[in-house]
Amino acid sequence: MLVRERLSILPLRSPSTRGPSIRQPDKATAADARAKGAAARLPRHAAATERNRDPILAVLQQVLPTRGLLLEISSGTGEHAAYMTPRLSSDLLWQPSDVAPEAIVDIDGHARESGCARINPAVVLDVRWPSWPVDSADALLCCNMIHIAPWTAAAGLFVGGARILRQGAPLLLYGPFRRRGVHTAPSNAAFDQSLKARDASSGVRCLDTEVEPLAESAGFRLDRVFEMPANNFLVLFRRIGA
Repeated sequence: MLVRERLSILPLRSPSTRGPSIRQPDKATAADARAKGAAARLPRHAAATERNRDPILAVLQQVLPTRGLLLEISSGTGEHAAYMTPRLSSDLLWQPSDVAPEAIVDIDGHARESGCARINPAVVLDVRWPSWPVDSADALLCCNMIHIAPWTAAAGLFVGGARILRQGAPLLLYGPFRRRGVHTAPSNAAFDQSLKARDASSGVRCLDTEVEPLAESAGFRLDRVFEMPANNFLVLFRRIGA
């Protein structure tokens, strides 16, 4: 069964040193979230991250650039950033983000505990916004989002990714997918039903007939599909025509 992954504040890096400038959106600010969560509490934990982090990391070590900035969409608890960043290239920065302002404290808390200075402070980001608080990135990672969010979020992910990624840059999606319209396991079919029972606009998407055409329409091509444990996939797209 798939589970969505979800204070010392690290300073934002100046665009004159490393990485793009980060601006806070008007809709909800990470600063507000940090202020509300300032009362000491331990960051939340998502058990699924311990099960999938090493298989995901093994692929990231193959396909990510060795320098620049990786933008993570829907960071959840931020445990992927905390675990993986120290194990990636020392010239690669990780920028976590989440649509939920309350997740910011968790993400920054895990980053602080990791002791890794290459994890930027988390930002609030809704992929459906016409502009994002990250101006540019060298790679994009999104785990366990498009099946629990409306289809408009998947569209926003690719449209926004096309704005900030240069030609050839990787966009990676992790989660369950149908292949050629068919579920890859009975557990995924049951999961799909449970998602749609809660929200008819969500559900396990078909990689071949839904996600890939959407990606192509936004300026991406499917590069490779990696099989992951528990009937999940890590799907690599690359930006074209930027």
